[in-house]
Amino acid sequence: MQTLAQLRTGALKGIKRLTLSENLTEFPQEIFELADTLEVLDLSHNALTSLPKDFSKLRNLRIAFFSYNRFSHIPSFIGCENLTMLGFKANQIEKFDEDILPLNIRWLILTDNKLTQLPHSIGKLHKLQKFPLAGNQIKELPDEMSRCRNLELLRLSANQLQEIPTWLFDLPKLSWLAFSGNPCSGNQKFALEEVEYEALDIKEILGSGASGEIFKAYCNMHKKDVALKLFKGAITSDGYAHDEMNACMSTGEHPNLIKVLARIKGNDKLGLLLEYIPAVYQNLGLPPDFETCTRDTFHEGKIFSIETIQAVAKAIASAAAHLHSRGLMHGDLYAHNILINDEKNCYLGDFGAASFYEPHQKAFERIEVRALGCLLDDMLSLCPTKEGAIYTMLEELRKKCMNEAAKERPLFSEMKF
Repeated sequence: MQTLAQLRTGALKGIKRLTLSENLTEFPQEIFELADTLEVLDLSHNALTSLPKDFSKLRNLRIAFFSYNRFSHIPSFIGCENLTMLGFKANQIEKFDEDILPLNIRWLILTDNKLTQLPHSIGKLHKLQKFPLAGNQIKELPDEMSRCRNLELLRLSANQLQEIPTWLFDLPKLSWLAFSGNPCSGNQKFALEEVEYEALDIKEILGSGASGEIFKAYCNMHKKDVALKLFKGAITSDGYAHDEMNACMSTGEHPNLIKVLARIKGNDKLGLLLEYIPAVYQNLGLPPDFETCTRDTFHEGKIFSIETIQAVAKAIASAAAHLHSRGLMHGDLYAHNILINDEKNCYLGDFGAASFYEPHQKAFERIEVRALGCLLDDMLSLCPTKEGAIYTMLEELRKKCMNEAAKERPLFSEMKF
């Protein structure tokens, strides 16, 4: 992170990335002096309400973040033709005018605002791939959005949607969808054993994410080590914490799903006790970055054997078939949400984007099938083996899962390994 003082003295001349967080109430005009080189601008965590009309002078800008400010409307970015990623998470945005965004936008973040509708011109964003929109007051999506044919990830949770439009099922690349916490989404309730918070011996933190933190703990009631997930309770990019908790409680038992043991009682935070997964399990992949947008990343030099890819595909397809038989869409089927050990045993975790639907509506399942296709695509690209019966089978399955005619994709239960 840089400072305003550095900017004003000219010490930042020539930089490509600028991050300023100093409770700014006005856009620093000195930023324009960086126009020849600046590609990434992060002015999150300030008190901005507007941008200068000549903002487009930042002609090389590719990525811009204005999250956690005080914008009530989205400014115009016409003229910023190189802009591909734009973030306005956690503002107070109520107004989104027509035709104010450049057509090269791939990733648009509007989570946790006050929008009641989207402009019809959203359909002109033909390159849009990733659109987190959770935590607004959207009642319906404009039909023009059906023209966003490159849309792959869409977060609609915690809005006021009365229905999921049917055109959504015909988007050729949609793979990761979340819509819990809407009037149109299911709201199932499941009973679960309760454990007093005081009955736990809390140990080290195991990990943290958008919705909460996970700790190792000893449960005196169960007489064993467990994992304790404490939810933050706020809106995340995926939706409400209590919807994630409800989804976790509804998964049932499956060898490739982390078992949910109990819910926490007597603490001011929502919490669940989960089966403890030992440290020999590691994440299969890493989350997407600015360049990959919707696709996972992997450590440099990572390779997968064809046997590992087959084992992962078989396990995750089985777990997904189990979830969808219960009318539950995972919504975030990614390598970075899969844990695996050296024996190729794996678990599908993180239900922050999970959504309930009526089980007979197979169109929801076929959206998630494409996510499995993307997982296969990523893993096969890192496999040195490009021949043989197993490779041919997995490559054929990848093609079927990624078929742009969604109705022609196989269901998880139909996949053979």
